[in-house]
Amino acid sequence: MNLILKKQLPRRTLLKSLGGILGLPMLDAMMPALSKAAASQSPARMAILYFPNGVQSDAWNIPSAADVIKLPEKLPRTLEPLEMYRDDISVLGGLTVNGGRAMGDGPGDHGRAGASYLTGAHPLKTFGKALRAGESMDQHAARALNGVTRFASLELGTEEGIQGGNCDNGYSCAYSNSISWRTPSSPNPPEIRPRAVFERLFGSGEIERDPVVRARRAKYQASVLDSVLGDAKRLEATVGASDRRKLDEYMYAVRDIETRIQKTEQQQSADLAPAMDRPPASVPENYIEHTHLMFDLTTVAFQTDATRIVTFLMAIEQSNRAYREIGIADSHHGLTHHGGDKEKIDKCIRINQFQVAQFAWFIGKLKATKDGDGTLFDRVMVTYGSGLGKDHDHDNLPLVVAGRGNGLFSLGRHVQYPKETPLANLHVAMMNQLGVNVDQFADSNGKLGYLSDL
Repeated sequence: MNLILKKQLPRRTLLKSLGGILGLPMLDAMMPALSKAAASQSPARMAILYFPNGVQSDAWNIPSAADVIKLPEKLPRTLEPLEMYRDDISVLGGLTVNGGRAMGDGPGDHGRAGASYLTGAHPLKTFGKALRAGESMDQHAARALNGVTRFASLELGTEEGIQGGNCDNGYSCAYSNSISWRTPSSPNPPEIRPRAVFERLFGSGEIERDPVVRARRAKYQASVLDSVLGDAKRLEATVGASDRRKLDEYMYAVRDIETRIQKTEQQQSADLAPAMDRPPASVPENYIEHTHLMFDLTTVAFQTDATRIVTFLMAIEQSNRAYREIGIADSHHGLTHHGGDKEKIDKCIRINQFQVAQFAWFIGKLKATKDGDGTLFDRVMVTYGSGLGKDHDHDNLPLVVAGRGNGLFSLGRHVQYPKETPLANLHVAMMNQLGVNVDQFADSNGKLGYLSDL
């Protein structure tokens, strides 16, 4: 690619080659000199993080008689990993997704929780092909912003889920395994393979599934960065010292992600019998490594403005994952049906706390990543929550927000909203901050207060 540099470098400049595509982070050269409006050129982004199976409310809730209070000096046990970021989060209580309730359909709270979380809709109870939920807020925003970024949205996860069959008392597995819905009848399943996400962001095409072609390509072991290195060096020669440093840090981060993915694939390939064909994209067995890779990929996608919308399923509803990283070999979902057993309750809390620790790591990543005249943390709206609360209820849902979202969120507080306040009210505020003008979505019924001091 021949770079044609003007006084201002285009924000969406790409380094291209036959081997890959590399977007660039926000550089000083992309902003007009001495422009007071430089910050406004860095857009708001949105990340929706979802964890399954609800929480033990006594270890999550913050008691308060007031609507808004400063976060207490000691957070509840489940939220303890966030104590170092107490000024970077707000805990919201009282929000409800009415569409997750039974409404005469009987059992099936897990399926309804996943399908209704971002749609607000009550899903049709079926495990056949006649799925019906609603368009999710991330896809509503993605459709409105279509063409603004290379990818309208990214849907990520850590756990494979099937899209057919009966998973929850007559509800299709598709309801439990997707929180993103393109249309009321089309779930948007998450991608759980870091390599597939990496190739989508930086590769020249989709992952090759033909084993012969894949084996031929594997011989070269060429890095995406190697394929665009010449253009990168020419670009570095035209920008200032600050931008050269940003480029170096960014390219190091991309190389680090690529190397970690390769190590995962090599390790899991070595574990296979010699006669077996290595899978095209391995999934890390370690939950920490898996989530951190996905958070790193989210960060570079935001950093390069490849997308402004990401949903991340930390695990699927009714997840039977065992968290051996913290010494728990039991099924998570099974533990939540504890019947008051204190040992099982303790394990549930430890699992929730462990997942919160990964969320905390993501906050640190966002705060450490430069974006224009600030950091990604200043630009991103992040929600961390579940469609289930105590005892499979769908009200007073557990929810933490982080990131300043270009001024949408004031942080370091606990807000308790009135009972039956729709979660969709928050979704409307977030979509508006993305530049998608929405007055009403799903069951929203008004403006959500206390998000900022503006």
